[in-house]
Amino acid sequence: MAPLTAWDRLVRYESAKDGKIRYGEPVVSDSNPDIDQLAQDGKLEVTILEGSNPIQAKPTGEKDTVKQLLGPLTPQDVPIIRCTGLNYKTHILETGFDLPKNPTLFIKPSPAIADTRAPVPIPKLGQPMCDYEGELTVVIGKDCKNVSEDEALDYVAGYTSGNDVSCRDWQMEKDKAGMMPQWSFSKSFDKYAPLGPCIASTKLLGDGGNLRMKVFVNGEERQNTNTSDLCFGVRKLVSFFSQGQTLQAGSCIMTGTPGGVGIGMKPPKYLKDGDEVVVDIEGIGKVVNTMKFE
Repeated sequence: MAPLTAWDRLVRYESAKDGKIRYGEPVVSDSNPDIDQLAQDGKLEVTILEGSNPIQAKPTGEKDTVKQLLGPLTPQDVPIIRCTGLNYKTHILETGFDLPKNPTLFIKPSPAIADTRAPVPIPKLGQPMCDYEGELTVVIGKDCKNVSEDEALDYVAGYTSGNDVSCRDWQMEKDKAGMMPQWSFSKSFDKYAPLGPCIASTKLLGDGGNLRMKVFVNGEERQNTNTSDLCFGVRKLVSFFSQGQTLQAGSCIMTGTPGGVGIGMKPPKYLKDGDEVVVDIEGIGKVVNTMKFE
């Protein structure tokens, strides 16, 4: 199948020329550009893309400069976010669990989508045990159902860096979560899935299977892994999650997080008001957000 996008990398941004919100393809030569830093320095130039949505956007040939970098996707672009629990082999084994035979799925709703560099609002019930999870995030480019692993990449537009912001007490504690841990409510508050800085296409990153990911909290490295350690890679997740149910274009799959999250530290290190979380994935770049306690 032909590539699903006419671009290699896509950003959504506010134009320095006229203040309009547009899509653009960053003008970069490096295979691992720091798109966030270029934008912060006012030096991110793009080729303007036009289309009714990010996947269908096409180059116009016109150039522009980014005034403010936004997330590549809006809640209106994303029908649903499918998320994967415990999916890094090293992390699974170190927690004492056996490697699973199938992926574990939970969901976030579309209002969880948020821009990079935007504050993440943390409601009062989410403040005592607020946590982060750096995750490679898949963007589905075309509706699919019951696809095989061999054909799975035919339906992937690309990848972005994501933070699965989490509320651990409502996930784990019996008096809040119930008799069994539950993941959807505790991770589904508005803007609990910031994405950015771009979508990098499969033309650049293939199956996403050998990418370095680092996560920093206030500049301190907390997570450091490679997607080669995923128990279930992108092909498997797309295939498995499409069995009996349609994966809609624009929907996202968060592929899971490695060790190094706040709840796993001794003692735990939960996020506080004003803390900055950076998820940096090779070939994609950094999604950067501060926590804003309401």
